[in-house]
Amino acid sequence: MTRWGILATGHIAARFAEDLRLVPGAELTAVGSRTAESAERFARRHGVPRAYASWAELAADDDLDVVYVATPHAAHHEAALTCLRAGRAVLLEKPFTLDLATSVELVEAARAAGVFLMEAMWMRTNPLVRRVCELVADGAIGAVTGVRADFGAAGPFPPEHRMRARALGGGALLDLGVYPVSLAHLLLGVPDHVRAWAKLSPEGVDENTGIVLGYDSGAVATLSCGMVGATPLVASVTGTSGRIDLPEPFFRPGAVTLHRAGAEPETITGELVGGGYQYEAAEVQRCLAEGLAESPLVPHSATLEVMALLDDIRARIGVSYA
Repeated sequence: MTRWGILATGHIAARFAEDLRLVPGAELTAVGSRTAESAERFARRHGVPRAYASWAELAADDDLDVVYVATPHAAHHEAALTCLRAGRAVLLEKPFTLDLATSVELVEAARAAGVFLMEAMWMRTNPLVRRVCELVADGAIGAVTGVRADFGAAGPFPPEHRMRARALGGGALLDLGVYPVSLAHLLLGVPDHVRAWAKLSPEGVDENTGIVLGYDSGAVATLSCGMVGATPLVASVTGTSGRIDLPEPFFRPGAVTLHRAGAEPETITGELVGGGYQYEAAEVQRCLAEGLAESPLVPHSATLEVMALLDDIRARIGVSYA
């Protein structure tokens, strides 16, 4: 049995708690928040035995095997570090932190303590996304020449909302754009050339962002994210002899379509159960059972490379955080 704690009590924490019920061998044991009221309310709603009024109290619970951190971006570093220093394995919501420097600090802290740490980039653990990677690796569409992906939300969001609040790490890039960027990285790796443009909000965060990643192989990734209109949330991977389409939402697809040159399109389906968060939880449990310090599906190197790329893009579009 793997005993889980959840740090934070918001929307994502609630969705994760629901999906954790679908994971064999998972037991939601405790929840922690900044206030007793919030923790107790969450515990009642989700049937959690223990509720803590501080992050430190949750982290100090020796009955826990792993803590899922689901705070807003700006608190990721502090919350995860609190757990790592207490010897707790951590599944940390994306984006890992606000910048590369603090992300590196977390990875170094985990390695120094000999504690498991993984970014909750659930897209990388989704069975159909993994199948797309297998098809590409097997040469099903030839050499990859292009990746396209978008993630735009309709809004509008008030100035104090986490999507627009600069103090909370707001903006479309870190919240939504991390998915298209991560998909491009998953399929093509670190780009050799980066271009980006964004319209900024009065608060100084990006509202609508376009990104082009170039590779010396000749491949191009065309990506977009925004919080000023709902986009299709689709993606495609094009190769020299075919294409794979990922429908809405591309980061949690129910099916993908393989187009091989000269053949009829092939639809590959998967059983969509729950919200999709159970796959990352199952991966954490597998890694813990095998004594791994990091996941091969979401390795530290990938997390840090994507964060470095997000830093680069933010510098180009003029978004910074205190």
